[in-house]
Amino acid sequence: MKHILLPTDFSDNAFNAIQYAMHFFKEDMATFYLLNTFTPVAYHTGYLIENPTPYGMEDIAMINSNRDIERTEEKIKEKFDNPNHSFVRLSTFNTLVAEIKDVIERYNIDLIVMGTKGATGAKEVFIGTHTMYTIKKVSCPVIAVPANFEFEEPKDILFPTDYNLDIQNKYLPLIKEICNKHISRLHILNAYYGVALDAGQQKTKSDLDVYFENNAHIFHIAEGMDVLEAVEDFQKKHKINLLVMLHNKHSFFENLLFTPVINKVAYHTNVPFLVIPSKERMR
Repeated sequence: MKHILLPTDFSDNAFNAIQYAMHFFKEDMATFYLLNTFTPVAYHTGYLIENPTPYGMEDIAMINSNRDIERTEEKIKEKFDNPNHSFVRLSTFNTLVAEIKDVIERYNIDLIVMGTKGATGAKEVFIGTHTMYTIKKVSCPVIAVPANFEFEEPKDILFPTDYNLDIQNKYLPLIKEICNKHISRLHILNAYYGVALDAGQQKTKSDLDVYFENNAHIFHIAEGMDVLEAVEDFQKKHKINLLVMLHNKHSFFENLLFTPVINKVAYHTNVPFLVIPSKERMR
């Protein structure tokens, strides 16, 4: 039984991500946790000082959240009548990332699926503030689904890596599971700067070759490019359905995650983006 967290603010982007999850896990026995968090605008320090017992605001927000999350569940069941799936509704007065951390621990969450949405709604912002900080702060895999993306089976998966990863990462089997389930081809891409891989990187590459020996996988080298250029160039030449990255503590991913301009990371808006935390982040 899988435990999948689906944060929602009841927007079209959020429901689009929910639909992606329903398709992605249609063959799995899964419990989906529909989470809505709310912090009423008027609930700030000044308001609390002037009104020491402001019960009404939170009560109304809770009623609205419960109503809308129930409607969301009904909408899902109308569109996806899947006996393998069950749902838990969670409405909470809290910030999103803080509540997500708590829910991960409380319900043993395996994966989070979220929609991408810019803080201002601008197309130039490739990934929303909430999604960005969820990826940065939680120790759980996250799939970020671009707005308006229609589900495609992940037949071709792009996995950029510098080979500075731990083959014992407990979430690495998730990539293998996806490859097995969807009969995917895994493209392992390394940006080559003219400096040869050291012994540790070579060993990791060999270990990955063995680990994915029963899955179709291809090693690629992008010469004379940084990672951003390499991924963008690869996607111009090949159809990719899913992008996978390992979130190392001090890696190219940090620059990637906080690069907001679409002309630098345009490819992110095209396909879902699975982020796996490194062992360091899980600590």
